Amino acid sequence: MSGTDDDRSDEERGAPESRDATPPANDTPAPGHRSGEGDEDHVNPAETEQFEEFREDLDAVERRIAGEIDPGVRAMVVASAVFVLLLSLVLPHTGGARGFDVLLGSQAATIEHVGLPSRIFVWFVLIFGIGFSLLALMTRRWVLAWIAVAGSAIGSAFGVFSIWHRQTPGLNNYVGSGPGIGLILGTLAIVVLTFHWVKVVWSRTALQLAAEEQRRIAAAREEERQRRDRFGED
Repeated sequence: MSGTDDDRSDEERGAPESRDATPPANDTPAPGHRSGEGDEDHVNPAETEQFEEFREDLDAVERRIAGEIDPGVRAMVVASAVFVLLLSLVLPHTGGARGFDVLLGSQAATIEHVGLPSRIFVWFVLIFGIGFSLLALMTRRWVLAWIAVAGSAIGSAFGVFSIWHRQTPGLNNYVGSGPGIGLILGTLAIVVLTFHWVKVVWSRTALQLAAEEQRRIAAAREEERQRRDRFGED
């Protein structure tokens, strides 16, 4: 009996010791776990979301800048050409008719038998050469500059045609007054204006194409990164 009791006491004392010697299940590292290494490969979702918000703002700013022009020193040339166009409307267009007379269709323009080419020309000068050019300079919007380019180019053609028309005999061999100083100055000014607007717009178009290419490359890289993260690739 005493031997049995001693053996039982030894087993009772050994059981707690064996339980204490067993390591906790939570302390055992899981197979394949890399302590301190795996956390560096994963980006914090909160930081990623915050970056995406800033990315949208950056894209919006980039699109706004891409829609603007930077004429630089050409702005002075464009402004000077616009001033000459304004002056051409005050100077004689042909004979005793000034540019504003042709624009408004006054009695002086009727007496000088001002034809349709001159009327179209002065309206293109007013709307595109002066109006849209001033808007494009003040707002620096690329779209307005393009409109100014298109209208000024057409106006240049009508200006040259108007000079030729004033030197050509009309019906019943009618010979009217030749082109006035206002018509000649207006034609030269709108040609110069068209040339410089084309330079400004074309340089901005090349910059926009380069920026668009960079956006496509960045979008492709971002898509590839998301695909690697989704499938757990290194």
